[in-house]
Formats: sequence, structure tokens, C-alpha cells
Amino acid sequence: MKRIIFAMLIGLIGISACKTVDYDWENYKYTAVPIVTLDTAKSALATRQAAKVSFFNLKSADVGSQQFGFSLNWEGFGLVTVSSIEVYASYNKAEASVPGYPIVINYPGNQYPNIYQFPIPSVVKSTEKLYDTATTFPKTYSFTANELATLTGANLSTVEVNDYFLFKFILNLSDGRRIITFFNNVCDESRGEPGDCRVGVRFKNQ
Repeated sequence: MKRIIFAMLIGLIGISACKTVDYDWENYKYTAVPIVTLDTAKSALATRQAAKVSFFNLKSADVGSQQFGFSLNWEGFGLVTVSSIEVYASYNKAEASVPGYPIVINYPGNQYPNIYQFPIPSVVKSTEKLYDTATTFPKTYSFTANELATLTGANLSTVEVNDYFLFKFILNLSDGRRIITFFNNVCDESRGEPGDCRVGVRFKNQ
């Protein structure tokens, strides 16, 4: 038995000695993630907190005064801290394939939507407008459809079903790092990951 254990140890030492490539992932660092709490009471149509999507209803005459709101915070898991979060806003036309409504909640444990609610990847583009740089948390945001249209340059008279306003976030960490994007899974509302890299409000006609 001792000979077998000795041989295994020698083998492991030999394997480690043969390592010739250093991979980027071996030098990982911890980061923080943005946390969004959606104001579900302000949605014109029923929604779920886990979906991170609110709705404006085009069938209503007062669509311009309908509201959208959320609270922004962060989580550093006791390892890193955030000095500020940049908040970017945009208006977007409906994508070719959109998630259905009502929202289907089925995974896991009837908590999360069956599909992500906005297109992935969720990267801040040069066309998206820097709306705010938050330095105190949690911070609450509230808008009407008219206010979002003014903010993003959209025309509510030409909005169509499934068009949407979207907010994305860039984190500035206290150690000087700037986290400009996250792996797709973190931005996928259907996975229940411990972070929310975007939140938005979509137009429906219900």
C-alpha cells in the first residue's frame, strides 16, 4: 500500500512539473455584481421580480404617464466593494424573437422565467446614454414612459409592441477596476444568477 501511495505522489509531482502553459483563468479576481429590485407595483401589466422586466400597455390611453421604477444596489460577497455604478439607458426596437407574455415561470422551483427577457449579450454600446453615476446605495429610479422617451430620444407615437427601454450597468470598484461587462449567464434572467446586469420595460398591447 505504501508503494502505491508513493507511486501516486511521484506521478502527481511529475504531472505538475510538466505544466508549460499558464491560463488567464488561473489568475482570476473577485468582482461585485449589480443588484436590481424591480418595482413590480408600477408595471402596467403583471410581472415577476425575478424576470427584471416591467411593462407599458399600449392599449391604455394614458401610456405616456405609465410608470417604471427600480432600486439599484450591489453585492461584493465580502470580498470587494463598489465606489460607483454607471447607469446607461437606451430605447430599442423589438428583436426578431421576443419572450412571450404572460411570463412563463418554470425554472428552477417556479421562480424564474423560462427565457431571458432581453437580448444577450448585454454590453453597453456607444449609442447608449449615460444617465447617472450612482455613488450611494441603494438608489431608487422612477420614470414615466414620456420621461423615458425624452431621455432616450424615442417618439412614443411610433412605438410598437415589444419595443423596450433598457438600463445597463458598469461597476467601478474601490480597487480601481472598471467592470464593463459580465458573462452572459449573469445577464440571463432565466438562470437566477446572483446579479442583475440590466433591467427594462417593454411595450405590450394587452
